[in-house]
Amino acid sequence: MPEKSIIFFDIDGTLLDHNKELPASAEQAVRDLKELGHEVAIATGRAPFMSKDIRDRLGIDTYVCYNGSYVVLKGELIYSHPLDKEALHNMTELALQHDHAVVYMGNEAMRASVPNDEFVAKSMNTFKLKYVPEHDPLYYHGREIYQSLLMCQAAEEEFYEEVFTAFDFVRWHPYSVDVVPSGGSKAIGIRKITEKLGIAPEHQYCFGDALNDVQMLTMITNSVAMGNGVPEAKAAAKYVTRPVDEDGILYGLKMVGLLV
Repeated sequence: MPEKSIIFFDIDGTLLDHNKELPASAEQAVRDLKELGHEVAIATGRAPFMSKDIRDRLGIDTYVCYNGSYVVLKGELIYSHPLDKEALHNMTELALQHDHAVVYMGNEAMRASVPNDEFVAKSMNTFKLKYVPEHDPLYYHGREIYQSLLMCQAAEEEFYEEVFTAFDFVRWHPYSVDVVPSGGSKAIGIRKITEKLGIAPEHQYCFGDALNDVQMLTMITNSVAMGNGVPEAKAAAKYVTRPVDEDGILYGLKMVGLLV
């Protein structure tokens, strides 16, 4: 029996291909890892309710959601870092002045600051979930919001970055940026889990493809970027595997020696 390792997988562009399908080879690879006694976890920018289907399908109960702001270990919430309420209110006011919609993301649902926004619909369609947030401009009042989406085009977020230092802005779509607590990242959430489990750095692995994966790819000793990943992800990773739709997960796991 090999010594226990933990492997963190991003979802979109890593476990799921462009069509949001889970390749059969990736699904079997995850099951093989678990049978070997390894810990398998998710590290995603998605909300918990937007990643539940794939977690249930793969039998995964340890996960980092909202780019590190919501961390669950074996079904138990062990860390959360919501957005600063005053800063979120002020950002909302400024966004309204510039005709930029805001999506508020809690642990159970998400709501939009304005109704029928084109950028909200187009960015949400990326997930192919046929889910558009309902309109509720006061949804962020009286509840924890772990991440927001600011609907704006490239470079328009730069003004918000200068004003709202309590937040980091990470672009994930031509029409949308993730708004997360300053200094927050998947790497922070992953560290909460690995410290709790006491798994040494040499037995930590991660797979990712996007800008919001760069910090975890940099931090994790055995990091793997997908062949379809952005250049920044590939530059940050120790290894680069094949694209997700070319058995990239299986190939990468063999590359690092976790599977044969």
